[in-house]
Amino acid sequence: MENPLSSLLPSACHFLSLNGSELMLLVGIMMFFGSFGGRIFQKLKIPQVVGYIVIGIIIGVSGFAILGKNTVAALNPISTASLTLIGFLVGAELKIEVIKKYGKQFIGILIGESITPFFVVGILTGTVTYLFTKSLAQSLSFGLLLGAICAATAPAATTDVLKEYRTKGPLTTTILGIVAMDDAVALILYAIAATISAPLLGGHTVSFLSQLGAIAYDIFGSVALGLAFGFILNQILKNIMNNDGRVLGFSLGTLFLCTGVCNALGLDNILSAMFIGFFMTNFAAKKTNAMFKLVEKFTPPIYVLFFVTVGAKLNIWIVTPFIAIIAILYVSGRTIGKTIGSRLGARLTGAPESVRKYLPYCLLSQAGVAIGLSIAAGNDFPDSVGPQIMLIITATTFIVQILGPICVKYGVTKAGEVGLNVTAEDLMKNAKVSDIAIKGHIICRPESYTIVGDTDTVGNIIKSFTHHENTNYEVRGSEGEHKGKLVGQISIDHLKEAMQIGEMGETLLAMDLMEKPKVTCRIDTPLPEAYQLFTDYDTEAICVTNEENETLGMLEKFAVDHYIHSRIVELEHKLAKMEG
Repeated sequence: MENPLSSLLPSACHFLSLNGSELMLLVGIMMFFGSFGGRIFQKLKIPQVVGYIVIGIIIGVSGFAILGKNTVAALNPISTASLTLIGFLVGAELKIEVIKKYGKQFIGILIGESITPFFVVGILTGTVTYLFTKSLAQSLSFGLLLGAICAATAPAATTDVLKEYRTKGPLTTTILGIVAMDDAVALILYAIAATISAPLLGGHTVSFLSQLGAIAYDIFGSVALGLAFGFILNQILKNIMNNDGRVLGFSLGTLFLCTGVCNALGLDNILSAMFIGFFMTNFAAKKTNAMFKLVEKFTPPIYVLFFVTVGAKLNIWIVTPFIAIIAILYVSGRTIGKTIGSRLGARLTGAPESVRKYLPYCLLSQAGVAIGLSIAAGNDFPDSVGPQIMLIITATTFIVQILGPICVKYGVTKAGEVGLNVTAEDLMKNAKVSDIAIKGHIICRPESYTIVGDTDTVGNIIKSFTHHENTNYEVRGSEGEHKGKLVGQISIDHLKEAMQIGEMGETLLAMDLMEKPKVTCRIDTPLPEAYQLFTDYDTEAICVTNEENETLGMLEKFAVDHYIHSRIVELEHKLAKMEG
């Protein structure tokens, strides 16, 4: 008797058919070279996802065929897992207050950027196909099906760029809302197109109501399943939030279990995962929100494998002159349609100017749903337009998957949203002591009197306090081998002790009060490393020197905290201004 699981999980069965050494070798090649390619492209100021895809093309069916067609098919579970995680993290951004605020805007733009390219691509490709074939039925069907497929936007490459460049603002919010919903519009448009095309091409006619029923089952069933699994995950996490390992295990287990159930029931795993994230961010206990950060930390290697696989699937040598012409028209028409439609929708709904101007650059990527619909066309119309549609979508996916992320980066950069989605930890991680020195909060130059000589009197040092926020001073030697070198440090507590002995205290010298520095750092020391020294040495101030131990100033804990807090407030004000 046949094992029923083999019919439900064919990709997993193929995946497991690779022996252990083959699997480890392939995953190692993909992850190592994919990460290497991503790093190179990042150095070139190009989104790292492009590097992943290019590496996939080089080692895939278009290149050295290290990943052959059957091997790529066997690695489908990686793609499924990656899309599940992407859907989950997109859902985490769909907060109810955001939907209430931008709901009208989302719907207006969604209709515009989906319906307009449907007509533009449909008319262009249908007309040119008629010039080649002289068949009205075939050209009309061709235009309808390609027009429907072009409405879909791939969330994976787009959200990866948003994550890489830490974007936040009205454009980012709109992008996440649109890519989360326009796949559903593409499914409905395809149902209409397939229903009209079937009798024209002499295929098996399926009623529109039947197709619409299947789509309703897919969409509402996926949503219901995602909400159910979100409820279950919330109940589990309530009592284990103090154990990161278990939180991550249950979170990933829930996501992948939901994906398996979706495959068994014929539902959409991305949509279900999205609504798990939606439930958790809106209805779960607030303390469970830390779970999103844990899952997000798990995703980078999965994303590398996914995009390398995407590149490996693309066969760039299959294009005939007819396919090339239609592919160019498809990409051009889709770009023009999404540009006109998104800008018109944004204008009619009163979206911010940054959304109107730069959203079109962020809607070009195409992958999962478009490829899935092209496969559906291949199955529905195998003896007519189906195979050609599959070739066109494969060829155009190669183009837009390379150019799409670059355009997303351009759009969010011009909109001024890059680097706004950061936390205090992010600001600390990416800074050095010198970065903060430029801001004038921490490092104080000798001429500003926060570095004192060892022969300076207490009276003169006290006078400088009226001009500076610093409460600690470096003491610099003035004679002999110690000239210009760090010899000690003085705090405000030392000065208070000197003043307690009366007027004579003002005549004391810095060398009489100073203590030996507990620790020093360099001006190029990473800020997290320098900040950790405050705890390790139980101090509030660290002397900054160069390699020759010459004095450069003081790094004070309160000033670092003030700088980080000021940067966070500055970013919040910038966001508030962008959102009106």
